[in-house]
Formats: sequence, structure tokens, C-alpha cells
Amino acid sequence: MNYREYGSDQKEPILLLHGGGLSWWNYRETAERLQTDFHIILPILDGHAGCDRPFSTIEENATEIISFIDAHFGASVLLIGGLSLGGQILLEMLSQRRDLCSYALVESASVIPSKLTNSLIAPAFGGSYGLIKNRGFAKMQFNTLHINPTLFEDYYQDTCHIKKEDMISFMKASTSYALKDSLCGVSSEIHVYYGSRETGIIKRSAERIGKELPGCQLHSLPGFYHGDFSLNHADAYADAVRQIVRRV
Repeated sequence: MNYREYGSDQKEPILLLHGGGLSWWNYRETAERLQTDFHIILPILDGHAGCDRPFSTIEENATEIISFIDAHFGASVLLIGGLSLGGQILLEMLSQRRDLCSYALVESASVIPSKLTNSLIAPAFGGSYGLIKNRGFAKMQFNTLHINPTLFEDYYQDTCHIKKEDMISFMKASTSYALKDSLCGVSSEIHVYYGSRETGIIKRSAERIGKELPGCQLHSLPGFYHGDFSLNHADAYADAVRQIVRRV
């Protein structure tokens, strides 16, 4: 797995895990705002543009990042954040290592498997994958994601470099992910963020996480879409990180 880093390695470490189909630039603006106070590490998840190997499973990505933390930060870091697929990997990391971080920020992560959606992914992308390199189609798809227009070139260039097999693999993994029983008893302070304009499955997932982990804090973001928080509101996201770690 490859990594981008911001800030001095003498500062306390924070890892931020991008969403599926995106890459490290998901958190670029946030990292720029936090780099004075923290050492920010942005992993490039397997199977995404800039990675060093194909996507395998959420579990293996989690294990790989844990190994990175063990090797570089003495088995734990200050905070880990993750959007969507990145949020699922974060939850999986905590299920594998309950004291991996002091704080966790989970954004828009689904933990309710959908068999129907999962079954439709391969045939849908098998037939339409070739269109992702069509700039007009990519622009139309990008607009439906409600992402800041300034990120289109990053999105388009990186999407063109994701292999069909990887895209199908990480999407199928994401739509089949469920919370592990081993997550219970985690010592991290967990914050779950979701937008009021997200799908029902994301909202229900936040509620399920809250039910399974009574100590976690749920944060509804009025008017926000999927990924809106970290992708479009870097100032607010950076402020949330500072508030969570009590650095305000």
C-alpha cells in the first residue's frame, strides 16, 4: 500500500482513509489544514489509482494498514478517519485491534449488507465500464456525486486508472460488509457522521453502529450528501478533528 504524508513526523499521527473510487485527494484539503498540528497520513487503498496492488478484501486492507501503524507508530495512532469504503476499513481495523487509535471518525459507512445491490454490480459494470474514460459520461456521473467541481480532474484521471476487476471487487466488498462481533469492547472514542440527504441504508447503518457501540457519538449533518463532509467541507472537517481530540 502506498501513502501520502503531510506535516512533521514529530507530530502526533492521524490516518485518513479515502472513499471507494476516489484516492488520497479525498482528504488533501483537510490534510493541508491540519498539517501544522499533526502528522497526516493518507493511504491509497488497494485497487485504486496510485496503489501498488489489486484490491482483495476489506479485511486484508485493514490488516495491511495495521501493519503499517505497527511498523511506524508503535502499534497505535491518535485518530483514524474514513469515508464510506474507508470507513468500513476503519471499523474492520478496530475489530482486529481494539486499541488501535484513541479516536475514530467514521463518515457515511454502510454496515448493512445488500444482496440485491451486490448481485447487480458485476453485470452493471461489466457492460458500462468502458464509458468511464468518456469525459462527458464521467462529468455526468461526477455531478451526481455532489463533489466540489474543483476535484473533477482528480476524479476523472484516477477513475480512468481503476481496473474493472478492482472496481467490481471493492464495490462488492463494500455492499456485503457487516460489523464484526469483535468490534464490541473497542477502547477508541468513536464518532459517526452521516448526511441528512444520504440513502436510508447509510442512516440505518449509523444507527446500528450506535446500537452496537453504545459509547459512540452520532452526528447528523443537515443538508449533506454522501461524502459531502470530507470532500466539500475541509474547514469543518478539520475543525471536527480538532474538537474530537480536544485541540480547539
